[in-house]
Amino acid sequence: MLDPAPTTKIDPTIARGKLEETLDATATKPGFAVISFHNTSYKTHLEPVGEITTKPGKTIRGVIRARAKRIDVCQSGGRYIDPVFGRPRRVQGSVLAIKDGCVVIGAGMPVHCEPTAPGQNAEDFEVGQFVSFSVERGATFEEIAD
Repeated sequence: MLDPAPTTKIDPTIARGKLEETLDATATKPGFAVISFHNTSYKTHLEPVGEITTKPGKTIRGVIRARAKRIDVCQSGGRYIDPVFGRPRRVQGSVLAIKDGCVVIGAGMPVHCEPTAPGQNAEDFEVGQFVSFSVERGATFEEIAD
């Protein structure tokens, strides 16, 4: 069953979801937090920036950051993060804001994307554009305390 979305308003560039679990780093993989998002089936694996203080099963707020290999403007499609379970590999959605050198994408949850393609800058994009891109390994989540 999907969790209904909270009705309290927050900054649209802040992600709000439910912390499912945190997993420690191993010899071959970094540690990550598994976060689900309201009204979706996503269970996204994100590397935590700093300590996660929220307990599993509770609402968590923070900033999702990813490095975009190349951001392309597209004309159609849905808002999504692919895959539904695991680390983000592909993101598509509308530009919500340009903030701190990043393009903030509404893809079911806000994702702050840093362009890394030669010649691309966040300022090249406009709020409302529909964009799609592949994500470099290492997308992060930085918790914001209540």
